[in-house]
Amino acid sequence: MKKQILSLAVVALLTFAVQSCEKKEPKPAEDELTLGNKVDSLTTDIKEVKDSAVSKAESAATKAKDATETAAQDVKNATKKAAEDVKDATKKGAEKVENAAKAAKDGTVKTAKEVNDALKK
Repeated sequence: MKKQILSLAVVALLTFAVQSCEKKEPKPAEDELTLGNKVDSLTTDIKEVKDSAVSKAESAATKAKDATETAAQDVKNATKKAAEDVKDATKKGAEKVENAAKAAKDGTVKTAKEVNDALKK
């Protein structure tokens, strides 16, 4: 029986020794990035951010251009409307002055006739 226990103990020691010798060097996991991969990843991220920033800047420039064109058109339309309003107001004012001049002329002619008629009497 002692021989069996010793045999078992020897087998256990040999198994432990074999397991100790078979320790492998820890290999980097596939998910771990090497320095080169990290640099490539960062470079790609920077390019993506740069491209995104360029796209946003171009979009903002386009919006600013459209807003400027819209504002210029609005100013042009407002100026045109103001000129038409001034023209209409001037025309109405001229008509009123003309009508007032006619009324004054008619009144003067009427008064002159009345004065003439009064002098004849």
